[in-house]
Amino acid sequence: MFRILASLASAMFAAAALGQATPLKANVFPGAQNLPLFVGQAQGFFQRHGLAVEVLFTRGSQEQRDGLAAGAFEIAHSGADNAVAMVERGKHDVVLVTGGDSSLNEFIAQPDVRSVADLKGRTVIVDAPNTAFALQVKKILLLNGLKEGSDYTVKPVGATVVRYRALRENTDYAASTLTPPFSVQALAAGFRSLGRVIDLIGPYQATAAVVRRDWAKANADTLEHYIAAYVEATRWAVAAANRAAAEKLLVERLKMEPSVAARCWELLVDPKFGLAPDARFDMEGFRNVLALRAEIEGDWGGRPPAPERYVDLSYYENALRKIPR
Repeated sequence: MFRILASLASAMFAAAALGQATPLKANVFPGAQNLPLFVGQAQGFFQRHGLAVEVLFTRGSQEQRDGLAAGAFEIAHSGADNAVAMVERGKHDVVLVTGGDSSLNEFIAQPDVRSVADLKGRTVIVDAPNTAFALQVKKILLLNGLKEGSDYTVKPVGATVVRYRALRENTDYAASTLTPPFSVQALAAGFRSLGRVIDLIGPYQATAAVVRRDWAKANADTLEHYIAAYVEATRWAVAAANRAAAEKLLVERLKMEPSVAARCWELLVDPKFGLAPDARFDMEGFRNVLALRAEIEGDWGGRPPAPERYVDLSYYENALRKIPR
């Protein structure tokens, strides 16, 4: 009887704790880079930090930026350059609080495209035309002597999943950047890789957590617990002992084939190409993000500002202290 009562008390306590969990919505682009979020939910990292996190998929950068600005969700995991665009173009006071990855991007082209030079006179597709991965594309082509407008056309179509579908359905769309699993699926389908983006343009801070600055100040403890759980989940996701379970999560959450999930996990744990250890922010990569915007879009008169204007890592540093040793 004592054991039964103890079990009932434990169950009631767990239910009460769950009921008191702080709800949060995290908006992301569909893709394997979200493995830490899936792990955080499935392995209870968010719950242990008193959070109930809902993951929402976006259809594109503009939708995500508008949603964050309007308060439709509290946290966005997005290309760091999207946060810069929100500040500079949208005049929204947002701030980057973690890193995530260096974009995991490959420049994928139709089978008949054998080099970047072959894109002359062709159309390349992007998400939003003036941020993040679109600027990567423009820089890659510029390094190969091709200028937007005169040498090639840029067409915005949406998030990676939409771009992959567009490449398959319309051969007039010659190339785009793709992240896993879409890059993996594209190569298996006969598309050609023109190279990994970080190998073509250098270090790059891509996926990062961005929040409204006023929300962060008002909810600092909640944000720090979210980051702590995310860091713990990242560590779990890349541990070799957890590979099979991590791949299973990718299959379940992103509806991919097991062989694709296996390749995605290998890319995610690649020390140069994959998830940043402990979701650390890459300041050198972010300086390149700003330099790219200054060069390609002409922002700030071509002179990039100090990165600290857009970044506040105090929440991250405090979060690390909340992780059990």
